[in-house]
Amino acid sequence: MAKDIPMDTLDAVRQPVETAHGLPNAHYTDADVFDLEKHAVLSSSWAGLAVTADVPEVGDAKPVEFLGIPLLLVRDRQGQVRVFQNICRHRGMILVAEPRKIEGAIRCPYHSWCYSTEGKLVSTPHVGGAGHNTHEAIDKSTLGLVEVRSHIWFSTIFINIDGNAAPFEEVHADLLARWAEFDQPMYHGGIDSSFTLDVATNWKLAVENYCESYHLPWVHPGLNSYSRLEDHYNITEMGRYSGQGTLVYRQLTGMDGITFPDFPDLSAKWDTGGEYITVYPNVLLGVQRDHAFVIVLEPQSHSKTVEHVHLFYAAEKTDEALRQKNAIQWKSVFEEDIFVVEGMQKGRAAPGFDGGRFSPAMDGPTHCFHDWVAGKIAAYDTVQ
Repeated sequence: MAKDIPMDTLDAVRQPVETAHGLPNAHYTDADVFDLEKHAVLSSSWAGLAVTADVPEVGDAKPVEFLGIPLLLVRDRQGQVRVFQNICRHRGMILVAEPRKIEGAIRCPYHSWCYSTEGKLVSTPHVGGAGHNTHEAIDKSTLGLVEVRSHIWFSTIFINIDGNAAPFEEVHADLLARWAEFDQPMYHGGIDSSFTLDVATNWKLAVENYCESYHLPWVHPGLNSYSRLEDHYNITEMGRYSGQGTLVYRQLTGMDGITFPDFPDLSAKWDTGGEYITVYPNVLLGVQRDHAFVIVLEPQSHSKTVEHVHLFYAAEKTDEALRQKNAIQWKSVFEEDIFVVEGMQKGRAAPGFDGGRFSPAMDGPTHCFHDWVAGKIAAYDTVQ
């Protein structure tokens, strides 16, 4: 256990919401604790990495990083999205430095070892000496790219770095059942439906703020004017996921009253309903009758997070002006949250802050997340 996280503080976090404290300052301000969470929380879970639209066509490859690990998204020749370590098995050279189309093989720029889009080592030029492309000591069948365990749901690429998590379908069975109606094709809105926000905050504060609707009247007055605080409900599935829902989702309209087409065959609940859930640890999802969004939080340090936002629709072709209007509206809402999460990050520098207290009526989703994080750290400490 890190010296700044004694067990009694985690015990205080895992109390009932009426008496629990929030996570202590070290979880937001200490680089050593961030390193602990990399292993105990982020690498041991099904963490969000990207969306499938990042590699839309066969042969597309995109380099990304997660917790400092160089990774490569590839859509292979069969159309399957794969995640590999973005390094050559020869000398550890970065294979792909910029997003590009793989026309033939993934070629290392250092010594030209080549890999298929399925990760197999297919060519080792001059490995046995000039003009000799094989060597008895080099077994190509054992030197393919290191593939990272991955799973795709809701057009989102989830990865399990340590390889030890239970299957995604098992871990998130309840959520998959809850949103089974949205288990159908959804289409990325394209370049005008994707944006990033660089935020000077710990990744957990972005989760905590997203989980609750308590802040709506003061932080989102425009949104609260038609989707009021009293129109929302808490979602608290202890040990699994949490978030909020609204009973009064209002479709966006464009010229001549045009709206986005609905996802087909939804139940009446979604006529005016929407739900906004965190898939622990770092994916924020929103569903409504006519579009959805995915926010993948990229924790870059204990005090810096990048939010990758993507909007999805029920139809491949939608009105361009309305898509742009929708993206602008959501970006405005998410930008309104920045001063809050950055303000809380600064506040964690106050000595003696004990993690704060929760409103039993309003902060249940945040407490649910804190309890999950504390539980992951306690479990990790037990096996170390």
